[in-house]
Amino acid sequence: MPLIEVKMIDETFTASEKRELVSKLTDALVSVKGEYIREVTWVLVEDIPSGQWGIGGKAATTEDAKAFAAGKTR
Repeated sequence: MPLIEVKMIDETFTASEKRELVSKLTDALVSVKGEYIREVTWVLVEDIPSGQWGIGGKAATTEDAKAFAAGKTR
């Protein structure tokens, strides 16, 4: 059974967005393997605490992720 893991900085996606992500990732796998795979596909969405994620040698925070999503750089 397939397992799709998604890790993101805490508080960057709403509960509704996470549900949509789970649904669409499952649909993507079904589009490749067929409908039979839907019943056994697991999607794990894990929130990583702010500051516990690093990119470019620097710790990234929830505020950094939100600024990036808004088109701002840090």
